[in-house]
Amino acid sequence: MKENVLDVLMFLFENYLYDEPEDAPDRDSLEENLHQAGFTNGEIEKAFAWLDGLAEQRHQPDLFQDNHRPVRVYVDSEIARLDTECRDFLMYLENTGILDAQRRELVLDRVLALETDEITLEDMKWVVLMVLFNQPGQEANFAWMEDLMFDTEQEYRH
Repeated sequence: MKENVLDVLMFLFENYLYDEPEDAPDRDSLEENLHQAGFTNGEIEKAFAWLDGLAEQRHQPDLFQDNHRPVRVYVDSEIARLDTECRDFLMYLENTGILDAQRRELVLDRVLALETDEITLEDMKWVVLMVLFNQPGQEANFAWMEDLMFDTEQEYRH
């Protein structure tokens, strides 16, 4: 079974975090369930480290409080892993108000932490969904993103 960190994260999100976050089992139980589902120790550890990184950034002060949105310039290493479709999607989410600059940077941090050579648009959508789910006060944006997840015919205009 060829799995990656995002597969483990999606499994956790769909089976434990999404439905009843307050009743989520402890880490040992989750690890046991992930082993039973066929995931390897390495991928499980990486997934928990990814979630720890997300949790560390849960509460951050708002940095940009005026109407001026900073422009994001991607460095070569980011461009190599995030194709134009992914970058356009992030810009679309910013222009529609789903992501602000801080949350965009958090999404970028978490997507680049996946340690895969190439990030697909589907990967990006899942990371955005998980980040919004984890951010206080983002329930409406999470719901909008959740609806978007299953709309495969959407065209993104920035």
